[in-house]
Amino acid sequence: MKTQNVLIDGEWRASTGTKTFQAINPKTTQALSESYPVSPWAEVETAINAAAKAAEAVRGWNGSRFADFLDAYADQIEARTSELVTLANLETGLAVQPRLQDVELPRTTNQLRQAAKAARDGSWVEATIDSGSNIRSLLGPIGPVVVFGPNNFPFAFNGISGGDFAAAVAAGNPVIAKGHSSHPGTTRIFAEAAHEAAKATGMPAGFVQLIYRIDHSDGVKLASHPSVGAIGYTGARSAGMVLKEAADKVGKPIYLELSSINPVYFLPGALKEKGAALSEQFATSCLMAVGQFCTNPGLVIALAGPETEAFIKETAERFAAAPVGTLLSEGVQKNLHSGIQTLVKNGAQLLAGGEKGGGTGFCCQNTLLRVTGKQFIHNPESLQTEAFGNESLIVVAADEEELLAVTRCLEGNLTGSLYTSTDGSDDPLYDRVAAILRQKVGRLLNDKMPTGVAVVPSMNHGGPFPATGHPGFTAVGIPSSIRRFAMLQCYDGVRPHRLPAPLRNANPTGTMWRRIDGQWSQGNVPEASN
Repeated sequence: MKTQNVLIDGEWRASTGTKTFQAINPKTTQALSESYPVSPWAEVETAINAAAKAAEAVRGWNGSRFADFLDAYADQIEARTSELVTLANLETGLAVQPRLQDVELPRTTNQLRQAAKAARDGSWVEATIDSGSNIRSLLGPIGPVVVFGPNNFPFAFNGISGGDFAAAVAAGNPVIAKGHSSHPGTTRIFAEAAHEAAKATGMPAGFVQLIYRIDHSDGVKLASHPSVGAIGYTGARSAGMVLKEAADKVGKPIYLELSSINPVYFLPGALKEKGAALSEQFATSCLMAVGQFCTNPGLVIALAGPETEAFIKETAERFAAAPVGTLLSEGVQKNLHSGIQTLVKNGAQLLAGGEKGGGTGFCCQNTLLRVTGKQFIHNPESLQTEAFGNESLIVVAADEEELLAVTRCLEGNLTGSLYTSTDGSDDPLYDRVAAILRQKVGRLLNDKMPTGVAVVPSMNHGGPFPATGHPGFTAVGIPSSIRRFAMLQCYDGVRPHRLPAPLRNANPTGTMWRRIDGQWSQGNVPEASN
């Protein structure tokens, strides 16, 4: 069986590694035919050195050069749609339509084109000019970026095509993509498309590189390597924290998306008005894509009462009756079942499901559990165990004070949702809950489920730990996401012809927004201020 090549320093080459792996079809639980290498450290270091050379080569390039690559890459991806969705379906079990072809692939190319637009416009660099002191600053590229992609979004978060990749390139950085073992073939096709786009737009060798898999110890060395500028990681908390520790020791920026159970509150008036409809919305959201979204509603919080009991009964019936989908991998199945067992061990009552099986391939039964508010407050850490998949835990608080105490116990999450009545009867409680919840989540929602993540500039796909490693950054939403992979660069008394174009007196695009002497402007630096 031939082992696939890696993309290093501008060419596809045979790996020097001796270990290999294969992707597993989660529906059949059988290995797919292609073999992929586990790259040894020497190979990883070659990629790092090539990326460092590429970073030097592109330093000083204007944003339009990177935009041209991103646009060309999006076109290349669309030309290979059929290959991508077919192989991704085999490797992940995710549906070709609508999930892969109609939703995730367009989102991926849209992200790349949004990043291209931002790079071309240049306003994201926040050029700041103080003409009196002749001190000028902007956000500039940080250097080679390593992107670790997750298993659950083979397109939109892939290490070589997703949001982190697009943001890093828009900032002017080379990218080393570390593919995910669940979908190496899909990642290979993306890398081939990226390589062609890089050649067509004159990017240097080493600007885009791909390694499929490395040993854990080499991941630590990679995260702390002096030539790496920053790291983007989406995945399990345990592995992410190991990388963070390595990066932190050497002061390396690392942006993590780790775990989130995304609490959803159903306040009494909302359940009284439309409890059955809310049960349907919640079950649909929680079980969609077998619950394998980072914004999956894994925690429900409600006040004790007859409407809550009716909601719980109906929701448990929906979970029991709904088809059981295929999980992404055996590892996801194992971790989901382990998480459910942890919740049960710590007092959660099973209302539906709880066991492996029930569907095709790697799967677990649709699982719904409940605890009292008192139980949750007594053991909040264990009862916030993430069970990534088609599972959710309902917390029933005895009264408003207990509900607020539950809220204070929450860890950081990507999202928090509050459903309230239309007649205003829930408003006083909403105000009390939201005041606490606001500091616990990156995105606060009203009367909607959290699973949709719009790719718009105002989106925050981030939040306090352990949702991410830092509450001030987002993985979705351009231009904000670009700033993660930039450094603040200041020029003090530097001669005009040596300044980056955004800091010169003349606006380089005519439309770029710059802060000139305290005022945002699209104009030139006034001559009288020179």
